[in-house]
Amino acid sequence: MTRLFRIALIILLTQITNRAFSQSNNDPSDYNPHDLKITGYFQFQFQKAAQPGIASFAGSDFADDVDNRFLIRRGRFKFDRVDKYTNIVFQIDATQDGVQLRDGFIQLKDPFFKTFTLTAGQFTKPFGYILSYSSSDREFPERPRFYQTTMPSERDLGAMIGINPPKYKFLKYEFGVFNGAGTNARDYDKWKDISTSLKFNFDSLAGILDLGFGGSYYNGHVRQNTSTVFNSGTIGGNPGFIASTNDSFEGGYAKRRYKGVNLQLKYHGGWGTTSIKSEYVAGWQPGIAPSDDVTPARASRSFNDQPETDIYNRKFNGFFVWLVQEIPKTQLQVIANYDVYDANTFVKGPNIGSPLSNTTAADVRFENFGAGLVYYMTKQVKLVLYYDHPVNEQTALPEFADDIRDDVFTARLQYKF
Repeated sequence: MTRLFRIALIILLTQITNRAFSQSNNDPSDYNPHDLKITGYFQFQFQKAAQPGIASFAGSDFADDVDNRFLIRRGRFKFDRVDKYTNIVFQIDATQDGVQLRDGFIQLKDPFFKTFTLTAGQFTKPFGYILSYSSSDREFPERPRFYQTTMPSERDLGAMIGINPPKYKFLKYEFGVFNGAGTNARDYDKWKDISTSLKFNFDSLAGILDLGFGGSYYNGHVRQNTSTVFNSGTIGGNPGFIASTNDSFEGGYAKRRYKGVNLQLKYHGGWGTTSIKSEYVAGWQPGIAPSDDVTPARASRSFNDQPETDIYNRKFNGFFVWLVQEIPKTQLQVIANYDVYDANTFVKGPNIGSPLSNTTAADVRFENFGAGLVYYMTKQVKLVLYYDHPVNEQTALPEFADDIRDDVFTARLQYKF
C-alpha cells in the first residue's frame, strides 16, 4: 500500500461519517424515543405464469391447472416502542394463508459508549445486504433464488451483538448466534448457528456517489438421521454423488457454510439517480436427493424440519446484479435483474441425471433475467410491473432436457403506512 493511498484512505474514513445504511428489518420505525407506534405495508398482486402448475420463486409455486392468480404477498403490521436505551419490535404478516410472526425482539443500546447493541428474539440474520433490506423499500418483487433456497425464512431465533461507533458511523459489524431452525420451529439439535456481517457505507463521495460494501460468513449444521451420506465424486469418469455408509454417520452433522461479499453504488447524475446492487455467495448446502433444501416438501423451502432421508452435500454459488435507473422529472424507475444460482457446482449439464450419477433436479443451475417498471403514485403507494424469465441448464433429466416454460409476470400494488 503506497503512502498516498494510506493518506487518502485515512481522509475518507475520518471525514465521511454520514450513516447510509438502508432500512433494515431489524430496525424499529425510527430510533427517536416514542410510545407504541404502528407501521406496516400491504402488497396485493396479480400474476400470470407461462403455463399452469409451474414451480416458481416469484412468490410461491402455482397450483395445478393454475396459470394466473391474485395474491396478498405481504400484509405486515409492525408494532414498536423506542426508549432512550431500549426498544421493542413486534411484526406480524397477515395474508390469505393466515397470520405468522415475522419479528419479535428486544434491543438494548449501550448507554456509555453509544456503540453496542444487543438484539434478542426472532429477527433477520446478519448476512449480506439484500437479506435484511426491507421488502417495502426493495424495488424488486422478490429476493434472488439462491437466497430463497439457502435462507428461505430470512429470520431465526437467537441473539446478536451490533457495533456501530459514533465516530465511525460508516462502519457496522454484527455477530449473531441462532437456533438454525428458522422461524416457527423449536431447535432440533445441540448446535447453534453463527452468522456475521461487516458493512461499510459512505454518503456523497465527491457529492455525487454513495458507496456501500461488505462481507459475511455463516457457520451452521444440519443433523443427519441416516447412516448414509452422499458426497461429490467421480463415478466411471463422470461427476456425481458417491454414497458412504457408516453407522457413526447417523446422528452426525452436515456442514452448512456460506461466505458472501456485496457492493452497492448510487450515482446522482444529470440523467437521474443510477443504483447498482450486487452480491456473491458461495459455500456448502446440505440437502436431500430431490431438493437442494433439507425439507422434502420443496414448496416450504425452510430449515424448520429435519430430513428423514439421506443427506446430500452440495457445493453451491450464486450471485445477482440489480440495476435501478430513475427517470428524471418523473416518479418512475426502470429496473433490471440478472441472477444465477448453481446448486451443485461439481456437476454440469448432461451429467445431471446421467446413469449412476445420483443427481436430480436439485442439482440444476438456473439463470434469471428480469425487467420492470416502478411507479411511485404517492408517498404511500407504489406500483410495480415486473417480468421474470428463468433459464435452466439443459440436462439428461427429461423434465430439464430443454428450458422449461416458467416465466412469470407480476403486477403489484403496495401501500405503506
